Amino acid sequence: MELEGKVVVAQGGGPTAVINQSLVGVVLESRKFRQITKVYGAVGGVNGIINDRFLDLTQETTNNLERVAVTPSSALGSTRDKPDEKYCEEIFNIFRLHDVRYFFYIGGNDSADTVRIVNQNAERFHYDFRAIHIPKTIDNDLVLNDHTPGYPSAAKYVAQAFIGMDLDNRALPGIHIGVVMGRHAGFLTAASSIAQKYPDDGPHLIYVPERPFSVELFLHDVKQVYDRLGRCVVAVSEGIQDEQGVPILSKLITTERDAHGNIQLSGSAALGERLANLVKENLGISRVRSDTLGYLQRSFLGCVSQVDQLEAREVGEKAAQFAIWHNIDGSITMNRTGYYSVDYQLRELQEIAGRTKLMPDHFINPEGNNVTEDFKYYLQPLLGSDMPAAHRLRAPAAPKIDRK
Repeated sequence: MELEGKVVVAQGGGPTAVINQSLVGVVLESRKFRQITKVYGAVGGVNGIINDRFLDLTQETTNNLERVAVTPSSALGSTRDKPDEKYCEEIFNIFRLHDVRYFFYIGGNDSADTVRIVNQNAERFHYDFRAIHIPKTIDNDLVLNDHTPGYPSAAKYVAQAFIGMDLDNRALPGIHIGVVMGRHAGFLTAASSIAQKYPDDGPHLIYVPERPFSVELFLHDVKQVYDRLGRCVVAVSEGIQDEQGVPILSKLITTERDAHGNIQLSGSAALGERLANLVKENLGISRVRSDTLGYLQRSFLGCVSQVDQLEAREVGEKAAQFAIWHNIDGSITMNRTGYYSVDYQLRELQEIAGRTKLMPDHFINPEGNNVTEDFKYYLQPLLGSDMPAAHRLRAPAAPKIDRK
């Protein structure tokens, strides 16, 4: 059955450096099909739908779309709204008014769940249309995906940030703690390991949410590295938890929750500052610094993976093909084949929505304070061939003068 009508594409959740590639992939691919009467972009995610705020992207020039594609952040704006039954009824009232037959939502776990709810309501209202979830998240935590668009570019940023952090720390030794995004999954924090070119390079310690965090063990680890090298660089996920699964940050400050019930971990330097103070107070080391990478990781213009750009475009194109050409719903997944190539498949929405992928055990050091070579082997091709590296002087030491 060929559905004739409009396309609506929206972006949800946190922006990324390549999310607009997926948007442009949907728009340009959809405009090729004769049964598509218009391609609309919802301004502000699903919130833009219920408020009837659309851009007519059918009238956008291809040249400008290509320029937007290489621009980070969400060109249409985003939202953290989580539709309930009433919300979905409003969505479908708007869909009916505009004769929308295809809905593409670019986002992460919560966005996939939104697409699932919208799709269920479409069936309940006997409304013929197709809904596709297009993967996006810097956390890399969507199940059934080898990786997700947005992660490689954010990982590249984190890796380069820690290269610089380690170079600074080598010049003026001390303790430097870097806090990285990651609520439940440590993939982004683990990307800091790419900075470990030489045996004594930092980060010397990496802590991810998949392993319980103990303050006592943390201080013990830091002291061991400091005693051996005279310095220590630490990478830590903002979502590190204790043995009971309670986020360490929530034990330090009063935290807020978003519309999905998630504790807001980003946007505060509290975790890094508290860990730095613990080192000062317990280990007596005077030079201790902390930095929180924060939102800079998501949409940094000068640090985008070429691999990420290409794949983000393709998932948008594949979404349009699955929905319009093949007339099916679902969530696009990315699957690695060989050392490095990808294949795109469509899975049932309920297989993806509301689930979280964690780092596998073989990616994490058994002691829980670093990552393995397996992880680096996994990440390296995603960063692109232009990933920079730091170098050292190799000249021999000049002989000292005998001053006797």
